[in-house]
Order: sequence, then structure tokens, then C-alpha cells
Amino acid sequence: MNIAAIGVIIFSVLLDRLTKLWAADVLKNGGSIKIIGNFLRFTYAENKGAAFSILQNQRTFFLVMTILMLIFLGYIYFRTKNISNLSKLSIAMISGGALGNFIDRLRLGYVIDFIDVRFGNLYNFPVFNVADSFIVCGTLIMVVLILFNRFEKSEGNERF
Repeated sequence: MNIAAIGVIIFSVLLDRLTKLWAADVLKNGGSIKIIGNFLRFTYAENKGAAFSILQNQRTFFLVMTILMLIFLGYIYFRTKNISNLSKLSIAMISGGALGNFIDRLRLGYVIDFIDVRFGNLYNFPVFNVADSFIVCGTLIMVVLILFNRFEKSEGNERF
């Protein structure tokens, strides 16, 4: 599974980088592209904080926390006995997403976001990016595995 995990990390970082480069090139001048009516748009945004733009202008904090989190995830990945393949996948997804945003923070001082989801006039979801999607999906997988006691595989039986 180590090769697959490396593949997931590389894929997520490359997809994130390519989409952010596209967004900066095409959308940075204030344009917005409607994809699915008013529900899904691509809109360029520079986020100097975390999710929902909290902790603005805390670049050093986020760089250090990302490094610590990646070390922690690496420790879990390589030191947890009987870790399930789906658990390894979730760790790889989170790591790849974290690296994608880390690269932005290190190079630019902010994270490029561009995926803009709106629920009519009810709610505008915070603009996000591909790296955020990998982090969220990997985290959801991990939460489900932990809740259903499947983070580690039982002896001789791995359903997840």
C-alpha cells in the first residue's frame, strides 16, 4: 500500500497545483465562471487563514502546524500495527491535501481557493480548493473508520 499512498499524495498535489495555476491564470482578474447555474462557480480567492478564513495572517503558525501534522500522520502510518488499507488511503489523502496548501503558504503567503458553492440565497459556502477537498474526504473516511472500529484491520479480516 505504500506505493499506492505515495501515488495518492503525488496525484493530489499535482491536481491541486495544476488547478490553482489555472485559477490564478484565468480567474485572478475578478472573473467568475458559472459551472452549474448559481450552485457551482469558479471564483478566485486568496485565503491567508484556514477554513472559513479563520486565523487570518498566521502564516508561520500554519506552516509549523502542517509540518507537525504531517510528522504525526507519518508516525501513525508507519508505526500503527495492522493499519487498514483504507486508513492508509485516508492518511495519504489528508497528507496530499496538506502538502498542496503548504506549498501555497510557503511560496505565496496565502492559499489559492477557487471552488465556489452557493445554496441559492440561503448560504454561500466558503470558497475552497482541490487540496481542501482531499483533506475533508480523507478526514471523513478516517472518522467513519474510527467510529466503526475499522481503522486497524482485525486479524485475517479486512473488509475496509
